[in-house]
Amino acid sequence: MSKTKTNSSVKRNKKLIMALLTFITAVSAIIFLLPTVLTMANSFMKSSEISANYGVIFSQTESGGKTFISKRVNLKFIPDTVSFSQYVNVLFKSPDYLFKFWNSVILVVPIVVFQLGTAVLAAYAFSRLKGRLKEIVFFLYIILMLMPYQVTLVPNYLVSEKLGLLDTRWAIILPGIFTPFSVFLLTKIMRRIPASLIEAAKLDGAGEMQIFVHIAVPLCKSVLYSVAILVFIDYWNMVEQPLILLSDSSKYPLSVFLSQINTGELGLAFAVATIYMIPTILMFLYGEEYLVEGITYSGGIKG
Repeated sequence: MSKTKTNSSVKRNKKLIMALLTFITAVSAIIFLLPTVLTMANSFMKSSEISANYGVIFSQTESGGKTFISKRVNLKFIPDTVSFSQYVNVLFKSPDYLFKFWNSVILVVPIVVFQLGTAVLAAYAFSRLKGRLKEIVFFLYIILMLMPYQVTLVPNYLVSEKLGLLDTRWAIILPGIFTPFSVFLLTKIMRRIPASLIEAAKLDGAGEMQIFVHIAVPLCKSVLYSVAILVFIDYWNMVEQPLILLSDSSKYPLSVFLSQINTGELGLAFAVATIYMIPTILMFLYGEEYLVEGITYSGGIKG
């Protein structure tokens, strides 16, 4: 009888712990989602309502200095009146925002596509080749990966200037293609491919290219999508590279242009920010299963 009571109490404690962890996770998720939900909700507000709710934050003196905030900010998740005027201004009356959006697409998409292509080839080579030279090169990749981008920004600027690429999109695209992060991660994954599988393919007459196309790439599919999402988000939000390597503001991506919206366009800022989040949200929703599978695989949960 006592043993039965002990087992029931253990099960009850486990259920309580799981319920507590679920509650904490739900609260944390809600807190993290609040800024996104607030931005989307406020994008459907009229400019007058936005100014009434948040104008005190951005009020300035005649000399341009900030005034003391003496009122509380009214955070509203439900507009008094749903209005699409901000989106009309962004999509039809202010084409600059759309131009900057497509600037972001033109810069980021080639980086993601060609970085994945370069990384998967280099990772396969690192996982298959043997020798001291390969280890040295891979170690240098790790060193470069540990460096923040700000450290390599000056060398990138000097190289782009020497090659005549400064103030062109290639000054951002080319360094982005050869970023070592993707190579490092994919190499770690490809090294986990069972050697017996590759040997069996060789016995069936498969060459290196066939092994790469039909074995290595399919086994890394989920990780490739995870890397694609991470790379896309990283370069979609880039600011330093365009500011340093591009002097023509018409080539700036939307990430840079968002910071230049003045205080009289708060409604536009919410609408533009919402449009700016759509690609990353769609990528996450479409590839959520691949992303989770890739993270768990790279973390060693799968063998």
